Amino acid sequence: MTTPSDASAELGLGLNVHDVDAVADRRDELADAVRDHAGTIAYQLARLQGGDYGRIELSTPGGEWTVKHEAGELEFLLFSPNRGSDTYVVSTKQPPDPAGLAAALDDYANMVAAWNDHVESLSGVLDDVIAEFPDPASTEGVVAERDRVLDAVRETCSVIAGEIYRYEADDYGTFTARVSGDRWELKWEEGSVSYLRVGGSNGVYLLSQYAAPAAPDVREYADRFPAFVEAYNEFVAGVESDLARVELR
Repeated sequence: MTTPSDASAELGLGLNVHDVDAVADRRDELADAVRDHAGTIAYQLARLQGGDYGRIELSTPGGEWTVKHEAGELEFLLFSPNRGSDTYVVSTKQPPDPAGLAAALDDYANMVAAWNDHVESLSGVLDDVIAEFPDPASTEGVVAERDRVLDAVRETCSVIAGEIYRYEADDYGTFTARVSGDRWELKWEEGSVSYLRVGGSNGVYLLSQYAAPAAPDVREYADRFPAFVEAYNEFVAGVESDLARVELR
């Protein structure tokens, strides 16, 4: 195989192309050394920040450095000099330019010193923090009262759902009524309560298959629930059917 140097000799150009292997090898050697060393900083940064992803900017006389980690592994080390172009000293894409790497390494010790200063500034910051806290109040009583009210609401709605299911003869359906300006909607599925919602699609679910409503919402709407039942009874009275009226206990 004819090399460029051989070709130039054959053409009588008298041109020699220098071999870059030595420069590339030295560049890779230095970049690997920086990767290993800065990797320690990335690991310590991950421990300090406590997350899977993180970064820190460190200012030095020569410019600004950015250390970024992913799960404690060094993702990249970027040097932004005061003058000149940025250099990714370490990255996942390509090795740095030799000249850029040389300029970065001239300032690298300053970056490490800036990191050490940052860590030192945090030393003792938590020494005077008291880790004794008041006991949080229990929600057991509130939850019990909420569940007591909702169980009664569900029991009544189950009767309504069963009656409407029998009347409509459909596996799925809803009964709606307007109470004090709010739209109440009871949805059933094969005679069982699917949900009871107040206030339209963005309203409050007093009953649902997912989560219980907040206690203040239960307090607000439980007092209005009898009016919803009365609306159902008026519906029953207005149709020719043997639907049963519902009595609140």
